[in-house]
Amino acid sequence: MFRVLTLILGFMFLVGCSSNHIDDYANKTPELKLEEFFQGELKAHGVVLDRSGAFQRSFTVKLIGTWQQENGQLKGKLDEWFVYDDGEKDTRTWLITKTADGEYTGTANDVIGQANGQARGNALYWRYDLEIQYKGDPLIVTLDDWMYLVDENRLINRTEIIKFGFKVGEVLLSIEKV
Repeated sequence: MFRVLTLILGFMFLVGCSSNHIDDYANKTPELKLEEFFQGELKAHGVVLDRSGAFQRSFTVKLIGTWQQENGQLKGKLDEWFVYDDGEKDTRTWLITKTADGEYTGTANDVIGQANGQARGNALYWRYDLEIQYKGDPLIVTLDDWMYLVDENRLINRTEIIKFGFKVGEVLLSIEKV
């Protein structure tokens, strides 16, 4: 019994140590502000990986971001046009609101409910549910989305795709200002 308890506690310690927390980035630079980075025209290149990390497909994205003050709140619109390596095309329009310093909410045509994000230092963490097509049928997955500002013109995005609490895929994306 003691051995089982020791194994469980050891596993919990390892899981607790490996978690990524947004506050860990508070002192990292350069500082990521969505309203500054996602302003104007951007381009992105990405890959989709399966749960084991094997390549599934690649894609490019054209993005255009605009921001304005509305009723005392900073609001942004981010239009995205995706082109996949198999010729598939898709679009997404994010409507983003800065709710407080380093706090953002967002909605999009394929997002279920609302994305909630926190930015600290050079990082942003969002979590949201997304409807995707899987083998011709709609499937709702959860996205754990991390963005890391490399410099004023480049950002790296890493997204884990989760279903029933298990990682089923990953998206890696490099975004840069045009």
